Amino acid sequence: MNSKSARYLPLVVTVGQVVIFPYYIIWLKQVSLTFTLFAWFFAAFSFAAAWGYRTFQSKKNKERSYIFVVYAGMGMAYVLIGCIKNSYESLPYMVLPLQVILGLLQGYFRAWHTEQETYHLHAVHHYLIVGFMMIGFSFLKIISPVVFLTIFGFLLLMCSLWEFIRRGKWSLTKKV
Repeated sequence: MNSKSARYLPLVVTVGQVVIFPYYIIWLKQVSLTFTLFAWFFAAFSFAAAWGYRTFQSKKNKERSYIFVVYAGMGMAYVLIGCIKNSYESLPYMVLPLQVILGLLQGYFRAWHTEQETYHLHAVHHYLIVGFMMIGFSFLKIISPVVFLTIFGFLLLMCSLWEFIRRGKWSLTKKV
């Protein structure tokens, strides 16, 4: 790994996904009208994640992954979740595509991450960081899960922008 950001961005994203997941579940439960609908939403997410994982694994050129697009897609989905108001009657119809998009992108990211040199080191750090972050979050008063989801969405968008800039500079220096 030549770049520190290439080493740490996947860790930030994977830890963020795990830390934000309880808040995401709270939000999803709030927008689901019934437990059955909640379960169907998670089924859609799981199937889409399997599809995303398989999509990356079937790529011939895994070096060109455009992971910054995955970060941006996840970030935009979380920001969009932060903008959705719970008063819409059509909310379940809006949540289903979000579940599929998030599942697809997270499955793709997970498959990409397992191919990275630092994946095994990230696995150890991941558990430690998540543990400390969850203890820290337990002391915060939750205004709304949407606040955390939106903040994480913006963090992912910043990671995407940073990765895009880094890739562009890295490509230019590699060609010279």
